[in-house]
Amino acid sequence: MTASEKTAKAGSTARTTKAQAARKAQPARGARQAAKETKDTKAVKDAKDATGTTEAAVAADTKETADAKPSRLSVFKTYKLYVGGKFPRSESGRVYEVTDSTSGAWLANAPLSSRKDARDAVVAARKAVGGWSGATAYNRGQVLYRVAEMLEGRADQFAREVAEAEGLSRSEAAAVVEAAVDRWVWYAGWTDKIAQVVGGANPVAGPFFNLSTPEPTGVVAVLAPQDSSFLGLVSVLAPVIATGNTAVVVASQKAPLPALSLGEVLATSDVPGGVVNVLSGKTAEIAAPLAAHQDVNGIDLTGASAELAAELEAAAADNLKRVRRPSAEDWSADPGIGRLTAWLETKTVWHPMGV
Repeated sequence: MTASEKTAKAGSTARTTKAQAARKAQPARGARQAAKETKDTKAVKDAKDATGTTEAAVAADTKETADAKPSRLSVFKTYKLYVGGKFPRSESGRVYEVTDSTSGAWLANAPLSSRKDARDAVVAARKAVGGWSGATAYNRGQVLYRVAEMLEGRADQFAREVAEAEGLSRSEAAAVVEAAVDRWVWYAGWTDKIAQVVGGANPVAGPFFNLSTPEPTGVVAVLAPQDSSFLGLVSVLAPVIATGNTAVVVASQKAPLPALSLGEVLATSDVPGGVVNVLSGKTAEIAAPLAAHQDVNGIDLTGASAELAAELEAAAADNLKRVRRPSAEDWSADPGIGRLTAWLETKTVWHPMGV
């Protein structure tokens, strides 16, 4: 074999080996290509699935937004005066803002009573004197006990109002409301017992019976405590009406809502219209015409400052009103019977003895 033949044979062998190697490598390249294509296809599919999920979520949110109803507007309570068994607005149409004692947040608009409202309340109270004072003491006690039942049923509402008015926790306010209801029941029980304590037969030198019996004073104006919006209010109002008087109440100026809500309770109980009349507003503005009113027989100055109390006491002297001066009070303490006897007159009757 010549050199040229050997060279040609070697080149042919090399080309055959290279072709075989190429044929062996081809399946591996095909496998890698197929794997790459599979991976790319899966990525595209995942992207499509993610896009579909996002679109579905957006569509669901859009539908939910379209189907959602507008948020509900709360119905705020309109507080009104309580005069003659009815709920009038202030004669002047004025109101003033009542705010939370802790946060300062707006709570309600309370009526801002005028002098005319005070005079109307006195007229209503005077009309109710005859029927209320003429009722039996037992009947008055039953009526007042009915009020306590109504208060018990609305304890949650009063607890909320007291908490906002006095900066108490809900549990503390609930305890105050319970004490107020108990205080009301306590005075209801005294209606047919106070006469036995302060009345009686007096010994005299002669053939006579001498009998002293308590009678109500008449129309009493009550300035409710400024710092105790409910327990203090009950403590000054209940003894007035328990002894047969009628009342014109001036609610706490800064926290009138419990007093105005009490008017709603009285209206739905058995208390005749006019026996209790509730006014709200500026204490000094309302108290002045009440102290000077000739048809008011007594005034409780508990809710007045020392300076205002002196002015009102001077005005009350014009028709010799009974006056209870303001003093430091612990409303949680035993009240005693001092406020019951404060609004009673003593009638003494002489009667000849029989043979």
